[in-house]
Amino acid sequence: MLQWDVGVAPRAKRLRKEMTMPENMLWKCLKGSPSGIKFRRQHPSGPYIADFYCHQARLIVEVDGIAHDLGDNPARDAKRDAWFTERNIEVIRVKAADILKDSMNIGQSIIDYAKDKIAKEK
Repeated sequence: MLQWDVGVAPRAKRLRKEMTMPENMLWKCLKGSPSGIKFRRQHPSGPYIADFYCHQARLIVEVDGIAHDLGDNPARDAKRDAWFTERNIEVIRVKAADILKDSMNIGQSIIDYAKDKIAKEK
């Protein structure tokens, strides 16, 4: 389990209550341990908060809205992804617009990917 920095947990709790529509749509697909794969939402991890985290697969799923393409956000995302990669945690990014179009298919693809990743690590 990833540990988090002091002060991050209250922010994560707040973010769980304020999830975006694409995050909520994806959460409906990932909650309840589908296929035995457990995901956590708005999971505090070091100085960061992962949109979704699967410990079994060491996988983070980030939902990227248009804001991720603006200003210094791409550089911040790259730094964040590198931090997770150093800890042997893969980050996959999904466009919010794609979730809005087909959340069920994207959710199932993430579940299948996590299952395959777990099977390969055994």
